[in-house]
Amino acid sequence: MSVTVPDHHRRRRLGGAAGAVLLALTVSGCSGMGRTAVGPVTYTTERHAEISLDSPSVRGCHRLPPGAHEVHNGTLVDVVLHRSRDCTGRDTTYLATRLTDFTAPRTEPWRSFTVVH
Repeated sequence: MSVTVPDHHRRRRLGGAAGAVLLALTVSGCSGMGRTAVGPVTYTTERHAEISLDSPSVRGCHRLPPGAHEVHNGTLVDVVLHRSRDCTGRDTTYLATRLTDFTAPRTEPWRSFTVVH
């Protein structure tokens, strides 16, 4: 004895499956757009001003004007601190999530950072 499924039930299941596939494609296609490092990157200048950048983009170079002597990574991802304004050069420091870095006495401040993703 075989069981047959009425056409309207079959179409409903196919429509639901097609909708789920379309939703998955839409979400995955937009996932790279506007991604941020959730949480703040907070830094202190040589004049002891505290500045916070909330949820910076995971892409590009982020400047730290006028320069930072203490940086706290409160985001959920790691960052790389640079002494240059354009995130270039070899003098960098890897700063893991939830950690703080202090510059050594008589060294240049951090001037930019990139997000590791």
